[in-house]
Amino acid sequence: MLGQTYMDAVIRPHRSLSERGFIILIAVVTLCNCVSSAVFVYYGATLVPFFMALDVLAVIVAFAVSFAGARRIERVTITARDVVVTHEAPNWTKVVWESPTAFTRVTVEKDEERTIGVRLALSGKDVPVAQALSPGERADFARALEQAIWEARRERG
Repeated sequence: MLGQTYMDAVIRPHRSLSERGFIILIAVVTLCNCVSSAVFVYYGATLVPFFMALDVLAVIVAFAVSFAGARRIERVTITARDVVVTHEAPNWTKVVWESPTAFTRVTVEKDEERTIGVRLALSGKDVPVAQALSPGERADFARALEQAIWEARRERG
């Protein structure tokens, strides 16, 4: 049965700030900027409030970009036939790697005890996977990836 899936991993980036936390943070930043602006206007610096508003706008834009990045996921699928890595967002999907399972290698880059990178390789080409994970999670993912590829190869043999 060549249709069995040995791994279908979805990797999402970690975000420590929730949307509620974002609203609280923006409220605090806005309040601090308004108080600072009032002090500057009192002393005659009338243009400072415009720059303070730009400051708040820049923080909002930075977090909007961060939240958009959090919606992107990486999916690693392994079947007996092939290994596929896709990057997905709510409105698009892009296949970044596709290779036959029988010839795909997993390369693990380590720095002392930490796993700093996991790559899929074939014929001199490679692609990094699981970059959004912490070093410990990356090591666990690398072991699971190697195990899934080994099981998929065993089915074909």
